Amino acid sequence: MPETKQPRARLLKRFALLFVVLLVLFFVIDDVIMPRYVQQGKTTKVPNVLGIPLDDAIAVLADSGLIGKKSEERQDKQFPLGTVAQQTPMPGTEVKFGRGVYLTVSGGEPQAMVPSLRGRSVRDATFALERVGLSLGSIRYEVSSEFPVNTIVEQDVPESTTVSVGKPIGVLVSQGASKEQVPVPDIVRKTLTEGERLLLQTGLKIGNVVYQANPDLLPNTIVEQYPRAGEMVPEGQAVDMVVTRRTERRPSNLR
Repeated sequence: MPETKQPRARLLKRFALLFVVLLVLFFVIDDVIMPRYVQQGKTTKVPNVLGIPLDDAIAVLADSGLIGKKSEERQDKQFPLGTVAQQTPMPGTEVKFGRGVYLTVSGGEPQAMVPSLRGRSVRDATFALERVGLSLGSIRYEVSSEFPVNTIVEQDVPESTTVSVGKPIGVLVSQGASKEQVPVPDIVRKTLTEGERLLLQTGLKIGNVVYQANPDLLPNTIVEQYPRAGEMVPEGQAVDMVVTRRTERRPSNLR
């Protein structure tokens, strides 16, 4: 009896193993091979995954039978960090199932490091900021016996801080040891509105405004100022300006 039971047990094990193998093959054929065979030659439209986080974009593409692939990462102002900034093929393109879609991921806004402005002149600070893609923001003045006239005492954003390119950096500028004298700000090439704001902010007054025609500049652009920029004048002194006005173009048929 023991001899007959042993071959039967082996036979049952073989049947069980064969069943497992057939079951695995069934699922492979049903879930992998058959879908690919059925979809072979068929097409689908590429979904729009712009602005979507990379992992979510790959999942959306997979639901449409496509394969999302990260191609590169680049800085982009329009799309948040880690989201898809560009896709190839473009959304709505008709492609075959299983096609790869290449995704460019946003690295966020371009960044710049704020330089040290303390002790520099306003002019030098402007150039230093522009070299790294930043701009000079609001200018405030205060009495200072430590810093010479028209040099920067403080800056709104500390040096070595990383900020978005294009960000304006405000500064506090010394007007010297005497409160009675203030430096005239540079308002040439600024709009009349901006120039008036800077003068009032410095403690000066609006003087005479003379208009002259200038076809090369926009109307209400300041082209001259008296006193000149950087001169020390009594607080409350008026600053005269020469400002462009709109020019009437003569018809081409008139001589």
